Amino acid sequence: MSRDPEPRFARIAAMIADPTRARMLTHLLGSEHVTAGELARAAGITPQTASAHLSKLVDAALVAIRSQGRHRYFRLANGDIAHALEALSLVAESDASSTAAKDRWSTGAFRSLREARSCYGHLAGRLGVALHDALVERRALAHDGEAFRLTDEGRATLHTLGLDADTVKTSRRGIVYPCLDWSERRDHFAGPLAVALLSHFVDRRWLARVADSRAIEPTPIGRRALASLLGNALR
Repeated sequence: MSRDPEPRFARIAAMIADPTRARMLTHLLGSEHVTAGELARAAGITPQTASAHLSKLVDAALVAIRSQGRHRYFRLANGDIAHALEALSLVAESDASSTAAKDRWSTGAFRSLREARSCYGHLAGRLGVALHDALVERRALAHDGEAFRLTDEGRATLHTLGLDADTVKTSRRGIVYPCLDWSERRDHFAGPLAVALLSHFVDRRWLARVADSRAIEPTPIGRRALASLLGNALR
């Protein structure tokens, strides 16, 4: 009797299922390029063990290497992998309406991640959803078929924030596109504009990255600078 071939995602699923590699991949979701030592610390393992896991992740095309001089830096191989990891997180949080889940999200590191976090270069969490809603409400973006384009109102909004719209390149999926937030279960934005905005906010020191975490926090100057755009979301 013939058998159907094993689904190609089975090997990838097994690779992600390992708890140590899962911690490493999660850390990479919030960082563009990190060293093996940083990933070892994030996963709570020795550098030698991290190296063995990274070799498997690179061979599986989940992680890519960038060499600079004598140093090697690691990142997720592409955005599709980031979105797959976020989708798995969404499935894992399917009990989000339960009392236990609500309690979990209201304490410690979970609360910080829910408030705001980096997701493959763009802003996610409650603050990311608020940014999505603000851009839509201001009609900064127009939906043309399957893609968004930046409107004149959008260009004016970016100018007010000190970001030149002409520096943002459009990808094959558009300048931005919705990405379902796994903690909020509502859309935030991914794509070139979303990445440019988070980078701009961090460069301006309006938002600050929390050490050894994907969490992001608004700074006092950021609360003032972003108040007109995000309003009560900066509580």
